[in-house]
Amino acid sequence: MKFKITKDFPYQFLFALCIGVTYINIYELTFAVWLFAIALTIKKKYSYTLLRYILPFIFILLIAFVSYLFYDYTIYAAIRDVTYLIKPIIGFIVGYQLCNSYKCNPYKTIIYTGLVIALIHLGILLFNLVFHRITQMHELRRLTGYFSDFEIYALIVVQFHKQLNVELNKKKFWILIFIIGLSSFLYLSRTNFIQYAILLIAMKGYFTLTKKSAKVILITILITAIGYTFVYNTNPRRNGKGLEALLYKIKNAPIEPFKTKINKDDYEDFNDNYRSFENIKAIKQVSLEGTRGILFGKGLGSSIDIGREMYTNDETFVRYEPILHNAYMTVFLKSGLLGVFFIFYFLYYLFKQSKSDIEVVKQVNLLLIGTAFFLIVANWVLLGLFLKLDNKSIVIGFLLCYKELNIKQNQLLSIKEQNE
Repeated sequence: MKFKITKDFPYQFLFALCIGVTYINIYELTFAVWLFAIALTIKKKYSYTLLRYILPFIFILLIAFVSYLFYDYTIYAAIRDVTYLIKPIIGFIVGYQLCNSYKCNPYKTIIYTGLVIALIHLGILLFNLVFHRITQMHELRRLTGYFSDFEIYALIVVQFHKQLNVELNKKKFWILIFIIGLSSFLYLSRTNFIQYAILLIAMKGYFTLTKKSAKVILITILITAIGYTFVYNTNPRRNGKGLEALLYKIKNAPIEPFKTKINKDDYEDFNDNYRSFENIKAIKQVSLEGTRGILFGKGLGSSIDIGREMYTNDETFVRYEPILHNAYMTVFLKSGLLGVFFIFYFLYYLFKQSKSDIEVVKQVNLLLIGTAFFLIVANWVLLGLFLKLDNKSIVIGFLLCYKELNIKQNQLLSIKEQNE
């Protein structure tokens, strides 16, 4: 594969850096790198559309700040929450600024950034398999990563490279599919499998309601239901290895986020359905604050008392959780139902992309619509755009700017043709 250095390279490098730093899992470093990228690439003008994407998150932050004034939390706790709640805003701006012209092809940047991340992931995975002989799925995922939403975007872009105007010969296409596809699969992430299915359906245009799209979606639902029934009836063991461990996670997936009764004294029930346990605790503790708490939340610095110390993926013990797995519940804790409303407003606005006759814009719209659908799920199980490992806000801002630049360029060409 040949790599050409162009005038877009500094922007592409910064994009890869801003995406790659999230995998290191040091939030302070991610925050610093993203702010550094903003400082280096400030634009003279920003669109009203970008502001509309950012405003819901600004309102969530403002509501949480006002609610904070009614409580006596520490300044440190409040500042910590500000950094989490402001993360999507910073991500949108970073992505928007890193798309510097309509001629840049953002999809190539996404592909090759995804390729580098995939190669690093496969290298770490191989090292742990060969030298440490680790074959237990949960331990491998702990050491090599639990998921990679960005690689799924890269995989989808490679798969639809012709529609996205990315030139790939047959050999390069299959190399990219193999490396990025293998890496994506080996995360063994249920959420990434769902993400891939949603983006695939979106890029096929099946989220536009037609007889064909309705048929495809119904068939997909039917196949999923049959597959889940098969997995459920095979009764995979909870502590199984390899594929069996993955099948157990798939079996538990529809139950884990929605279970309403959990025996906290039963380790297996408590551990397998911990996300539901968090949600139940959040609703109960916020509701104790009365109408004000339900509508406007408990503010910046608030937390949920789990009732015991829990060992986290960051290898620390936490009893008072300021951030939950569920983005809706996290926003409900900080900003109440009003904050949750703004989350849904953002998703609606992301889904409702304006129609266009410009082919480039049509393809961007499909990817953004798919992202909106996926965020409904990601917000429920993985904190959505607020997660410190998340980088989808950069992808959204990147594609949004590319879309706007192409619309403007098309308008300029139309004016030029009229004048001639």
